[in-house]
Amino acid sequence: MSIKDLKIGVGFTGSFCTFKRMFEELQRIVEEGAVVTPVFSFQAQRIDSRFGKAADFLEKARLITGKQPITAISQAEPIGPKKLLDVMVIAPCTGNTMAKLANGMVDSPVLMAAKSHLRNNRPVVLSISTNDALGANLKNIGLLMNTKNIYFVPFGQDDYEKKPNSMVAQPSLIIETIEQALEGRQIQPIIRSPFTL
Repeated sequence: MSIKDLKIGVGFTGSFCTFKRMFEELQRIVEEGAVVTPVFSFQAQRIDSRFGKAADFLEKARLITGKQPITAISQAEPIGPKKLLDVMVIAPCTGNTMAKLANGMVDSPVLMAAKSHLRNNRPVVLSISTNDALGANLKNIGLLMNTKNIYFVPFGQDDYEKKPNSMVAQPSLIIETIEQALEGRQIQPIIRSPFTL
């Protein structure tokens, strides 16, 4: 399956250490011919970090996709009713975002985009990045793995010696995960560990 001409939402949340790789994958998705709508959580659009300035990330997303990023809950809400997307990807998906998604909380543009999109029984792909995947967030991973239309990019421990509970998805598998999710399949194996970004 090709992603050419597919309408794909890509949500950025606050795992800033993964942004470099995520933007590389965003570029690759666009080069494959998809029509991409970027969506930024409030943290991703406002927090400057040692990995870069928020305004620069917003501009980079606009330049790569040719679309102004969605930055407000009200802008994300029409995604479902108007059937604006074929698939929604959250990359990176922080533990905070994952916990809220698992528990039905909607307090950011990315979460609203996912919730609104799910009403159409269309896939949401999660590319997780969390320091507590094998801690407090393990239950949320389990809940989401058993939730209809939620799919995971394969992930693994990124530093099992210094951060034994931390897990991060493999960005190079986002496109393949999208392709399989659109056919109703979870890419396997899900756990691929250890590896590094």
